[in-house]
Amino acid sequence: MTTALTLPSIASLDSYDQYMRTIKTFPMLSAEEEYEYATRLKTLNDLEAAQKLIVSHLRLVAKIARGYMGYGLPQNDLIQEGNIGLMKAVKRFDPDHGVRLVSFAIHWIKAEIHEYVIRNWRLVKTATTKSQRKLFFNLRSLKTSSTTLNPEEINGIAAKLNVKPEEVMEMEYRLNGQEISLDTPLDSDGEETYNPIAYLEAESLGPSDYLEQEQDEYLQSSALNNALASLDDRSRRIITARWLNEKDNLTLHDLASEFGVSAERIRQIEQKAMQNVKKAMLASAS
Repeated sequence: MTTALTLPSIASLDSYDQYMRTIKTFPMLSAEEEYEYATRLKTLNDLEAAQKLIVSHLRLVAKIARGYMGYGLPQNDLIQEGNIGLMKAVKRFDPDHGVRLVSFAIHWIKAEIHEYVIRNWRLVKTATTKSQRKLFFNLRSLKTSSTTLNPEEINGIAAKLNVKPEEVMEMEYRLNGQEISLDTPLDSDGEETYNPIAYLEAESLGPSDYLEQEQDEYLQSSALNNALASLDDRSRRIITARWLNEKDNLTLHDLASEFGVSAERIRQIEQKAMQNVKKAMLASAS
């Protein structure tokens, strides 16, 4: 879908300011228009409808991308990655679920930007495990001051995020001890100073954090084992490999190779299995 679409880009428009002016010219869609375009895309694979859905949400991507400016990465690249997430969301959006595209797309946009940050920000090139990612995106918001954490604070954060105290100390060292200090005020043309840390993403949960929070809640409940037992072997394997591994989880493509099907088919099985697990756990709790 994405290769056939013609969308504005910062590179094609020469400057960030021109790109922002351009995307503001695209009208926002009413609920009725959005439903019509999404239905045309879903039933007819109408690429013109897909383009209407995408360009009407480019301002949302730019706004979300601004929340990540404190990582020192090019704003152009953050927007581009967010746009990829938006296109993925549009492709998967089902208008019959009764939610607006904006609510559905936010998680995909943030997830794509999160992955880009982790792949490229030099302070977290080794932040590849689940616990390291959790600490990277949450440690700043959990600190009560800009000073070094004391043992009590370290233990409290470790307990809240379900990680080891040593991992908390290691991540704080990475964030504060490298070439770029997040807490050091930088001069802004001699008029005022600002701390890069103030421009990091807000404390609200992103998609990966939200998913990990759900995961932790599941793991703490004995109902999870019963819910998993109700699945067929393939579905149980996919859910376990994707979300419940202690170390690195498998990708859709990893499992597609294992089962000899497409990655999209694995995603469909995973989605259905997750729905069944949630239903089983809700039934167990009631």
